[in-house]
Amino acid sequence: MFLTRISLSDFKNIASADVEFSPKINCISGDNGAGKTNVLDAVYYLSMTKSFFSASDRYVCRFGSDESILCGFYRMDNGAEEKVAASIKKGGEKFFKRGSKRYQRFSEHIGLLPIVMISPADSSLINESGEQRRKYMNFILSQTDRGYLQHIQAYNQLLSQRNVLLKSDSRLGELLQIFSERMEPHAEYVHNARKSLCEALMPMVREFYSKLAPETEEVSITYRSDLNNASLAELLLADAEKERALKYTVSGIQRDDLVFNLDGHPIRDCGSQGQQKSFLLAMKLAQFLFIKKIYNQTPIILLDDIFDKLDMTRVGKLLDIVSSIGFGQIFITDCNKVRLDKVADELGAPCRNFTVRNGIISEI
Repeated sequence: MFLTRISLSDFKNIASADVEFSPKINCISGDNGAGKTNVLDAVYYLSMTKSFFSASDRYVCRFGSDESILCGFYRMDNGAEEKVAASIKKGGEKFFKRGSKRYQRFSEHIGLLPIVMISPADSSLINESGEQRRKYMNFILSQTDRGYLQHIQAYNQLLSQRNVLLKSDSRLGELLQIFSERMEPHAEYVHNARKSLCEALMPMVREFYSKLAPETEEVSITYRSDLNNASLAELLLADAEKERALKYTVSGIQRDDLVFNLDGHPIRDCGSQGQQKSFLLAMKLAQFLFIKKIYNQTPIILLDDIFDKLDMTRVGKLLDIVSSIGFGQIFITDCNKVRLDKVADELGAPCRNFTVRNGIISEI
């Protein structure tokens, strides 16, 4: 599967664009702030129905515009052609269409066009709160397990309603119990899916890290969850008094986290910049391989300005890995066109080159 062409109107700083891509390598150069990352985010948006960089669509529409329109044309592995279009209005309304059919739920689209973004923003996986690591798990599982997305959405909706009840001064014990019972099967499904995902990723992350890092330390990922030791029903029953005092649900999968260690120590505290970068790349490469194995379909890879943050030794090792695992279509952005040309030569596949200046995309 690959993206043959994209058409954009008023997406971020891109007023208008109509671009055809190589099925293999697409190199996009330009100064910082020119809009090259926005091109990648448009490709990501068409796969995931949202921006990689923002949970809100507030800033998707170009300044002064009321609507952003994206349209992508794809060649699928079976030879069929797919057209995916999105309209995002400044007021908050948006829709997605596959061909002429409009999706009733965005979740119906997730997984059709598998994708992996590797970006400097990935540092949030290590340095920020557990919410970022839950998003990482949700991102992978929403593309590979359609049931997962339905369960996590249902759980979050019930959790929100339960928290509203807890903030009430009324005695609503029986109603709270009903919400707890409804949440339990969703929590169990999500917990089992996340646990299985971590078990599947662990050996791949270790293997990729050993290839990327010149050091010999061992990395590990631990899935931390309240549900590792008890069911949600047992947890909520034990938390009843605490919840009445705090007025929110204190246990559940909304507190799940991943613990990243380097030789048994937190990588956030003990890992060097190089070790952290190698670990993050290993995580994203494991994500790519996991999705590829599940679908028997190669995800699109988006590499956003990562070569500026890597030494050439790690760049070379990353390119060796990408070549060895059988990449499909790749989009690469960099401020340095000479470095981009070298990367494309190393990958040794058909390539198209583009430059972006003030939101205008031109093929070189």
